[in-house]
Amino acid sequence: MSRFGTGALGRVVRSGVGRRRVQTLVIAVATMMAVASAVVAGALMVATNAPFDHAFAKQHGAHVTAQFDPAKASTAQLKETGQLDGVTASAGPFPSTIIHPTGPGGGHFPALTLAGRSDPHGDVDDLDLKSGRWAAKPGEVVVSASFAGPDIKPGFTMKASDAVDSPTLTVVGLAVSASKTADVWATPGQVRALASEDSPVTSQMLYRFDSAGTKEQITADRNKLAAAVPAEALLGTESWLDTKRAADQGAAATIPFLIAFGALGIVMSVIIVGSVVSGSVGTSLRRIGILKAIGFTPREVVRAYVAQALIPAGVGIALGVVLGNLLAVPLLEDTESVYGTVSLSVAWWVDIVVPAAALLIVGIAALAPALRAGRLRTVEAIAVGRAPRTGRGQWAHRAAGRLPLPRAVTYGLASPVAHPVRTAAMLLAVAFGTVAATFAVGLTASLNAVGDASDPEDRAQVTAVSGVPGGEGVGPGRGPGPGANHEPPSADPAKVRAAIEAQAGTASYYGMSQTDVTVAGISGSVEASLYQGDSRPGSYEMISGHWITGAGQVVVPTGFLERTGTRIGDTVRVTLGKDTQTLRIVGEAFDTSNDGLAIHADLASFAAAKPQVFHIEVKPGVSPAEYARKLAAVVQPLGGDVMANSPSEQENMILILEAMAALLTLMLVSVAGLGVLNSVVLDTRERVHDLGVCKALGMSPRQTVSLVLASVAGIGVLGGLVGVPAGFALHGFVLPVMGHAAGTDLPPSVLEVYETPQLVLLGLAGIAIALLGALLPAGWAARTRTATALRTE
Repeated sequence: MSRFGTGALGRVVRSGVGRRRVQTLVIAVATMMAVASAVVAGALMVATNAPFDHAFAKQHGAHVTAQFDPAKASTAQLKETGQLDGVTASAGPFPSTIIHPTGPGGGHFPALTLAGRSDPHGDVDDLDLKSGRWAAKPGEVVVSASFAGPDIKPGFTMKASDAVDSPTLTVVGLAVSASKTADVWATPGQVRALASEDSPVTSQMLYRFDSAGTKEQITADRNKLAAAVPAEALLGTESWLDTKRAADQGAAATIPFLIAFGALGIVMSVIIVGSVVSGSVGTSLRRIGILKAIGFTPREVVRAYVAQALIPAGVGIALGVVLGNLLAVPLLEDTESVYGTVSLSVAWWVDIVVPAAALLIVGIAALAPALRAGRLRTVEAIAVGRAPRTGRGQWAHRAAGRLPLPRAVTYGLASPVAHPVRTAAMLLAVAFGTVAATFAVGLTASLNAVGDASDPEDRAQVTAVSGVPGGEGVGPGRGPGPGANHEPPSADPAKVRAAIEAQAGTASYYGMSQTDVTVAGISGSVEASLYQGDSRPGSYEMISGHWITGAGQVVVPTGFLERTGTRIGDTVRVTLGKDTQTLRIVGEAFDTSNDGLAIHADLASFAAAKPQVFHIEVKPGVSPAEYARKLAAVVQPLGGDVMANSPSEQENMILILEAMAALLTLMLVSVAGLGVLNSVVLDTRERVHDLGVCKALGMSPRQTVSLVLASVAGIGVLGGLVGVPAGFALHGFVLPVMGHAAGTDLPPSVLEVYETPQLVLLGLAGIAIALLGALLPAGWAARTRTATALRTE
């Protein structure tokens, strides 16, 4: 025999590929979908694998971001700190301040750090300008890409503050800083112009050190800086380790999710390819016998059938790589905006490893049925091919015939028993498609629940602020940031509370203060949220225990319990200023802020604490904006402010995961449908003579369609019964793993998201996958002429 591709063997391969057009198409499309989903998953896994480290290295991120008092340390003195032992690079000083901008509609942004830089590049914190250009003149700013959205983009305008004469700032670009050194950038002159008595200018310096991998090394580096400048010149520092910890935890949560979908795609591709090749062998026994009779060796027969799978698979793999790269780009864009990853393209080795692995999998899946073809005896193959075995599944036909259903339907219901291996492959394809759909629906619901559970104070319709203290300032749904308790509010909280109670339309409200406290057993400060009044509208979702109901109680996140080795019922000593109180832990909250080091307690637990903001709900029919305007007229003369809060948008990372789930699920369900299509085509072609007999006896085209669809209906029911519980179990396994990767347990509201009607509908998805896959061959069978079918052997 001649070599494959040029002689007789090549003609056999090309003939088989061309003659089995449906099987060829199924293999090509199935491998294309599987490879495309694998490329997307692989690209995102690479992008979310230590994304902070990749971006930090590319941008020469700052190990330490330091703020200095320009009145106590001159520019020359600060530049000299860049020559200290251990400092490998430095940038600055850059003027820096805090601004409290307002949007076009009057909505307040969180307090933002504004830094002055003449260009985005430098030896440290080399910013990645994602869109637009750099600020070149007064009135122009560049904002962090983490704020990007439908509204906030180049051309967006905002006021620097809510003051009447506040200048208008136009966003001209979006940039990513892996070090998170600032939220907004402008020209140095613009920063100095926007500084005020409440938010004075500080000098920002950025440093890289040769030893900065541990907290102790960062502390030593900070001590070097403090010793190199006049006393009290160093106002504060921020470590890159804190930013890295938060970024890595967010990225780690996506890995279990991607692994789950990747595993489903690999298993389904093996099932589909194995089923297609096995079906091709099963329907070509006579052809195999003839090939052997004219001189083909068993090895050449095996090569022919493996090649008939590899050729369309190769085309599908090539198309899948292209499709995967195209689909991955928008998801990588979103991932980059969240993490600041270094490239919008798929990693080169993903485009090599995935196709190579796919070819290997296809080859292995095709090899087993091809070996069966090679082992067949010539005489047996010809005899079996000409006279297929009868009697298989007769018991099923007799049992189905007793059902009170039309004969065409009962005939179809019993048909799968005749080919148990093919039926099993079809069942697995439908089951895995249902698993993917069930898991994706649960994952999406859980992600939405996570978004709803985050920052519950943001749910308030109106926020009244007692004043605008220093620190991190106040934003919608937020209290003053750490350190704010050192500057008392400019309005008396009692008067603000009285104004809220007197305002018509007030339904409910509670006071809140955010400050730093110390907790025995934890080094450094811990963020504390203190509540006054009925704070249940702003309570976090509880993992266990209950929300605070009075003084002496504290609710903490999972990270706090793990860090301190405590549990519900234990007590902790908390110090605010000079006031130390022993509080009992009554609940574990779903709160991932501040790396899980936070507490929630009643304001009455600390005598000196006062509310800094009030979160208000208005009565039905009352406009929050109109209510805020009327209340502001009373509160502003007192020194405070009032704002109506707009509904918070879903976090970018949640939207990314939901988009990924929808995309990968669509691909897997499509592959499952193709598996059904292939099996039904093989069955229909094998039974074409029987169908001709049935048509000759009076079976109508509609009954023919019913017969074919009924042949997969039972498989769809079983696939749904198997796939829904498996998808439910997969969700129950993957979600806690994702939570633990992010450093927290998950509350019941995130885990228990399935409802009984929803599970029933998902079970019907198995039937839908089976019926949709069988629809085309059912139509082909209905259109086949009786005489043509009767002549077919």
